[in-house]
Amino acid sequence: MRGVVRSRVKDGPRSERGSGTVLMTGVIAALLVVALGVAGLMSAQAAAGRARAAADLAALGGATALTSVRAPGDPCAVAERVAAADAAVLRSCEVSGEDVTVEVGVEVRVLGVGRVAVGVARAGPVDG
Repeated sequence: MRGVVRSRVKDGPRSERGSGTVLMTGVIAALLVVALGVAGLMSAQAAAGRARAAADLAALGGATALTSVRAPGDPCAVAERVAAADAAVLRSCEVSGEDVTVEVGVEVRVLGVGRVAVGVARAGPVDG
């Protein structure tokens, strides 16, 4: 005996009512997550640039203090003041001959998490 298989579509197209709203909510949520990630990366990249610039200036200030006849001073103290003026923290300072090498840190919040962007620079006379 063969039976007839019947399929019933309950309520027809009305059963999918609201699915577009759910889909768009998911798409918007995904775009928001991507936008927040991009904003966090941009913030971290900007902080890294500030750290590199602060390190460059701190190293130059320290090297100037080391080699200056008019305004001699402790190169690491000068580097620390220059870094602080750039809203950075001097993490290390090393004087080797006429070269000054510094490492500075700049605090940054990436997606609500505190991080430190680090910049390293060396300044002194050109070898040659």
